[in-house]
Amino acid sequence: MYVRHLTLADFRSYAAAELPLTPGATTLVGRNGQGKTNLVEAIGYLATLGSHRVAQDAPLVRFGAERAVLRGAVVREGRDQLIELEIVPGRANRARLNRAPLSRPREVLGTLRTVLFAPEDLGLIKGDPDQRRRFLDDLLVARQPRWAGVRADYDKILRQRNALLKSAAPDLRRGGRRGSRAGGGRAGREAPGDAAGHAVGAADRTATALHTLDVWDDQLAGVGAQLLYARLRLLRDLGPFLATAYDEVSASHADARATYRSSLAEAPAAAIAAGEVPEPEQLRTALLATLVGLRAQEIERGVTLAGPHRDEVLLNLGQLPAKGYASHGESWSFALGLRLAAFQLLRRDLGDDPVLILDDVFAELDVGRRDRLAGLVRDAEQVLVTAAVPADVPESLMGTTCRVEHGAVERVEPLEPDEPLAAQEFLDG
Repeated sequence: MYVRHLTLADFRSYAAAELPLTPGATTLVGRNGQGKTNLVEAIGYLATLGSHRVAQDAPLVRFGAERAVLRGAVVREGRDQLIELEIVPGRANRARLNRAPLSRPREVLGTLRTVLFAPEDLGLIKGDPDQRRRFLDDLLVARQPRWAGVRADYDKILRQRNALLKSAAPDLRRGGRRGSRAGGGRAGREAPGDAAGHAVGAADRTATALHTLDVWDDQLAGVGAQLLYARLRLLRDLGPFLATAYDEVSASHADARATYRSSLAEAPAAAIAAGEVPEPEQLRTALLATLVGLRAQEIERGVTLAGPHRDEVLLNLGQLPAKGYASHGESWSFALGLRLAAFQLLRRDLGDDPVLILDDVFAELDVGRRDRLAGLVRDAEQVLVTAAVPADVPESLMGTTCRVEHGAVERVEPLEPDEPLAAQEFLDG
């Protein structure tokens, strides 16, 4: 697949922009702050509904504008598909696919797939666990878009469970002293006189809170087990590609590995760490048992202490963790290895190349890594490269070159003739 044409309105620094593209390599050259990264960020957003630079959508809308519109023409297996997205801060985004309105923006997922590498990816090695979890989950969605819904369901259940742990803390603490799960009768004893009514009321509130927590436990365990199972299978499939990609980028044999550290109780966590992939029902049972065992601590702290949101992906070079031990060059090679492994996995599974985006990558690499990376990605159907100066990019990847300056894009080398999309009001009427 490849992006044939990109149109932007009020996205980042662009009041309006048109970028025709072709298969092969395209290099966007411009000094920092000129807007070249904004262009590839927009393409990434069309594929993932998220930015690799910011967590919220508001910064994506040009200052002073009410909304941003992104339009991308994508060619897949010889067929044109048109993705249109409208970003409105504080309101639900809207989407169309081939001019037809969609009920939810995430229905466009899978139409365009990208693998994007940027300087921020060094955080995959040196940063917090949430960055590595996001890498896995984003790759899950790229591989099978339905996982976007599972992840959204899990996040919603987690928020509601945490809200209960905080809002009903006094009632839960009373129940927590008597047992892990709610029973069938009223908690506590009735007191004589006026105290009886108060005691019964407190007991009812406690029983209700405990029952509600049991319900959220069951839901969290069910959806969490699905997500955990998918992550484990993905990591197992990714492993061989990661080892090969790291060795090819770094010109070494360092045994780059990624393993999963689960927040489940000790026995199932040890099995997962050893590379086992238990069945979803086994994971559900283990997660539910772990939540029961942690209930008193969770009630005291007001937060869910087990589940996929607490898990970690451990990255190792040989016997040593990459975080804290890998050199700067090794860290870059590992981050590149993860992205290249993702590219190769998607290529194998889907029978189609995702669009590969290399955003300001080459300036961070030594000459050897630059040349090896260029050799590894040269045969991708479409590679989009950004660079401050052309000299940073190996000649074999220069391809079509566009200069980006003051928010304007100018072709330095001509593209093949390609009919641009006509401008059209987004979601007319």
